[in-house]
Amino acid sequence: MLIVICGATATGKSGLAISIAQRLNSEILSADSRQIYRDFDIATATVSKAELALVPHHFVSTSDPHHTVTVAQYQAEAQALIDRLQQQRQVPLMVGGTGLYIKSLVKGMKMPRVAADEDLRSQLTNLGQVQCYQILQRVDPQAAHKIYANDPRRTIRALEVYYVTGRTISSQQGEYPPSYPILQIGLDCENLDILALRIEHRAQQMIELGWEDEVRYLGAKYGWDLPLLKTLGYAQMRQYIQGEISLAAAIELTTLFTRQFAKRQRTWFKAIPEIEWFDSNDPILLDRVWHRVRQFRDANQNHQYLKY
Repeated sequence: MLIVICGATATGKSGLAISIAQRLNSEILSADSRQIYRDFDIATATVSKAELALVPHHFVSTSDPHHTVTVAQYQAEAQALIDRLQQQRQVPLMVGGTGLYIKSLVKGMKMPRVAADEDLRSQLTNLGQVQCYQILQRVDPQAAHKIYANDPRRTIRALEVYYVTGRTISSQQGEYPPSYPILQIGLDCENLDILALRIEHRAQQMIELGWEDEVRYLGAKYGWDLPLLKTLGYAQMRQYIQGEISLAAAIELTTLFTRQFAKRQRTWFKAIPEIEWFDSNDPILLDRVWHRVRQFRDANQNHQYLKY
């Protein structure tokens, strides 16, 4: 069995997951593409040391920020961990808002194991998106059909896989869902005004927790060219530190971009029919979710241990 708790940022996923994991006596697999990196804590809303002490967490502050963790790498490591926990008769909880991380596991996505080739990517970038997309249309029309003409990230990735392996990315993809039962729980803040207030409050909390000091430390330790320092929350504070914008503007922009990010997350997850939705503002949310989790666990216990 696997239980997934997903949804947009600021919907209370981490707190709910800790409570459920404690009741299940199980462990949490973070599905957050930034919390996985060491030292990036405040602007990513990484769980605190006190929370980490309550329940074992995996994929939290485990990777070097200089090393990009690919979806394929995350998938392989997470699946190995899920297998181990299931052998120990535990029900792992996957928790987070990175939809592609979650999809890679629940859909069993087959992905090319090709590491990033920065030299090749630089060469392709210099060609320009128009020419790169034209090349992709010639060498892998199936992939080009699925990729927008103005999407340089996916275009370059598809060409990178083709040139490194000699095979098209579309020929190396597919879905092979796992055989074990999966319960997907989605948290949604149905009142969007409340979600907006939560996001604004989180930005203010980041200031109180030392957001500026964290970004200064990261810039000094890893260099200001680090890609992670160009992501949400870090890019805006970096602009303030470097004198490009005011602190108020950094907070305002971070709040605005976080709201836009949450909207994209909601759109992604709402398109998945298997997700069972719960209102994050429900005063008895924990009781409702725990009731559903117990139903799922009790109905699938025989399946969970059948092969062991």
